[in-house]
Amino acid sequence: MKKKILNALSYIAISSSLLAIGCIKEDTNYAIGENNPETSLYVVRNIFQGSDVTLNADLLTNAMYTKGVVVSDYTGKNLPANHIAVQNVWRNQQRGILIEVDDVAKYNFGDSIRINLNGAKLSTQTGSLTLKGIKQSDITIINTGNTVVSRPVAISVLQNKFGDYESTFIDITADLEVEPAPGTPIRGTKTLMDQDSLKIDLYTSDQASFADEVVAPSATFRGIAYSDGEKRQLRLQNYAGMAYPSGKIYPGWPETFETNNNKDGYANANRLLKTGTWYFQQSLLGVTAGRDRIVSGDTAVRFQQGLSTDALLQMNFDVPDGASKVTLWYGSYYTDNSCTFTLESSTDGGINWQQIGDPITDAHRTSESLNSKQAVFLMDIEGPVRFRINKKGIGANTNSNPNGRLGMDDISIFKGY
Repeated sequence: MKKKILNALSYIAISSSLLAIGCIKEDTNYAIGENNPETSLYVVRNIFQGSDVTLNADLLTNAMYTKGVVVSDYTGKNLPANHIAVQNVWRNQQRGILIEVDDVAKYNFGDSIRINLNGAKLSTQTGSLTLKGIKQSDITIINTGNTVVSRPVAISVLQNKFGDYESTFIDITADLEVEPAPGTPIRGTKTLMDQDSLKIDLYTSDQASFADEVVAPSATFRGIAYSDGEKRQLRLQNYAGMAYPSGKIYPGWPETFETNNNKDGYANANRLLKTGTWYFQQSLLGVTAGRDRIVSGDTAVRFQQGLSTDALLQMNFDVPDGASKVTLWYGSYYTDNSCTFTLESSTDGGINWQQIGDPITDAHRTSESLNSKQAVFLMDIEGPVRFRINKKGIGANTNSNPNGRLGMDDISIFKGY
């Protein structure tokens, strides 16, 4: 409200103001504003404290609605009947929830919907936190066909922060703990295990439309993070959710680049690591947390910037049984520009090298995200093979010619499949 500055000597002005005060309507305090009628799933989930609760205006600070995108596929039949999974983002916090609905076929993967929360019940009766009592008239489809990208997540992160991922669309790159015999169907519970022997269940209902499809020994498994009581599961939504199928990871991999031999800087040098000897050319092992792209352990590879010659990270040894897949984690060092790098293979002991897949140019700054991206390369190579990362020497690092420092960690090689 505006305040008038009164001159104490202006008796007439003061008197006029006093006479008129009864006729003046109080100013609206626009700084207070109105409550937002919509809230996030982050807020909704935080209301639940372990027992069923019915939502109302007081609990929601007068908000009555939430919006989200549908990330379940009802045709896959791998969630409880008449349930959909919805997720949204608030202040970079993505959260999901299950919703019990009257007609599941009305809501397709990628639909954007608005949900009236008034009177809905939050419950964990089915395991995952669920909105119950939502009528069809409480849901409005805003638009359809939205692109939904799964979030890569490590099993260790899921174990520690499962609630942050529950009912959201994620992917896990892992092996089946027990290598399946050829032709084994995906139905039932299969245990996924990462390189640290951490585990989570891959569950496929007998009623799932893809239950009889063949499961791969290793893949990037995409689906909904689901709680079944105390059990933590990943539930694919269709068979395409088993992406990048391959043989199992080689024993002793991924290479995590942990070593005490870290004194050569950017000098060209061989370093003995747990998987074998690697050649570092204009690359080093960085230890700066928050700047180097450290995925596990205390170190990660860092490639030099602004070069006109290639920087390399190269195996000086072969893996013996071919390769069906290579994965790695990457991002720009600190706030550097992106760059261009490729994966290359050699089947003649490192004499000749062939590029695999397309160049990668989307390394991101730590100011955009501290989480590294995962690159997945598929191939069908028989017999002994070795690999290298080639950061291209495209010249000076400028905004128009991005060639910043590159960070990389946890390279995995998967056997032929």
